[in-house]
Amino acid sequence: MEIISTIQQFCVRRTELSNLGKTLGFVPTMGALHEGHLELMRRAKQENDLLVVSIFVNPIQFNNQEDLKKYPRTLETDMEMLESVNCDLLFFPSVEEMYPEAINDNYDFGKLANVMEGAARPGHFNGVAIVVRKLFEIIEPQKAYFGEKDYQQLAIIQKLVKMIPLSVEIIPCQIVRENDGLAMSSRNMRLSENERFAAPFIFQTLQKAVKLNAVLSPEELKNWVLTKFSTQPEFKIDYVEIAEDQQLQAVTHWNDANGVLIFIAVFLGNVRLIDNMRIF
Repeated sequence: MEIISTIQQFCVRRTELSNLGKTLGFVPTMGALHEGHLELMRRAKQENDLLVVSIFVNPIQFNNQEDLKKYPRTLETDMEMLESVNCDLLFFPSVEEMYPEAINDNYDFGKLANVMEGAARPGHFNGVAIVVRKLFEIIEPQKAYFGEKDYQQLAIIQKLVKMIPLSVEIIPCQIVRENDGLAMSSRNMRLSENERFAAPFIFQTLQKAVKLNAVLSPEELKNWVLTKFSTQPEFKIDYVEIAEDQQLQAVTHWNDANGVLIFIAVFLGNVRLIDNMRIF
């Protein structure tokens, strides 16, 4: 695995690979890798000549500085995991390398960015858009791979590449779950033993909820989920939303959209977890 830490070095290497006709599949990460990341990488490796991964904890997408400080940094383990999937190139820049000057870019994603994560974490998606665009322009991949656990982020990035526009194909990948259903996340390693034991309640509740759309309206279903969590004092709900799958706007009736998902964000102790599940 080749490790590159500067933009200039990567651009030189990218040009060499392009001249050889090599295609690049790209998986951007903030490190603290887990099996969910590795699944993205395996697919990228399979569908392209070379796998490129970035590890960069992007400070401008954290609206909570405590969250940034607590974000797990596990570089040694990450390197081993990257070797296990035969990663070809790792781009591992510093904050100073990525942001040598103040960043003032602002992206208008409209109503897509004003709900759920956008409402709960002001400025988050602008920070995501800034770093993803910069990484795409550095790496110039043919394809980039993103997990559907961060469904709203995926939708934002799909919109970003159309707005700019950028000639990269965005490949959505299914949520990867632990054996007990918990969606894999770097934040899971911050859960205590008792919290980790409780965490699958999120998946179990969503699984039951998606089967109730035949008998409950969207509002009734949302209230059903809230009631279920009210019996679990270790959880604190941030939001539950039932929304269509394009602009992620809440639905009032099931026939409001052709595709609908249920989204949830909860605090379990001090750890914020998100998940979603398609209803139809």
